[in-house]
Amino acid sequence: MTAKEDKEAFLSRWSRLKEETKQPPPQKAPEKAVDPRAPAPELPPLDKLTFDSDYRGFFHPKVDEGMRRAALKKLFTDPRFNVMDGLDTYIDDYSKSDPIPAAMLAGLKQAQNILQWAKEDTEKRNKEEAERLQAKEGTPQALEPPAAPSTATEVQSDAPDPVPAAPDARRAGS
Repeated sequence: MTAKEDKEAFLSRWSRLKEETKQPPPQKAPEKAVDPRAPAPELPPLDKLTFDSDYRGFFHPKVDEGMRRAALKKLFTDPRFNVMDGLDTYIDDYSKSDPIPAAMLAGLKQAQNILQWAKEDTEKRNKEEAERLQAKEGTPQALEPPAAPSTATEVQSDAPDPVPAAPDARRAGS
């Protein structure tokens, strides 16, 4: 097919579709209106209704509203209508008495341990820093860091601490 033939086919198709949209669509045969004076249709018993049953008779104007609701209730108890959408935001049961699972609580307890370890590490670093400052200044008193109070009680003596080893002296002198 050449470009000219392709272009002509395109234009004729476009013209045909444009003409079709100008014409009104064929009208469907109107459905029978329910005559309100007609007697109510004979309805099947509610306990015999299934998903495949015909429920149109229950929508006749002469059918009692309670009967209509009971038929619809029977229809919607089918498991095909009771499938929850996984994308629904509010499908969770927020009325649980214990909303946090035990595994999560254990994780929170572990987080408390981690925080305790971090606190102990901070106290250890502060204590080591105080010892370095003490060695650098040559004062016999131990310095307590004001930010993290020590949990262990230390007995301080009036005697001066022994002279630090050579590696500490090099660090203090640098």
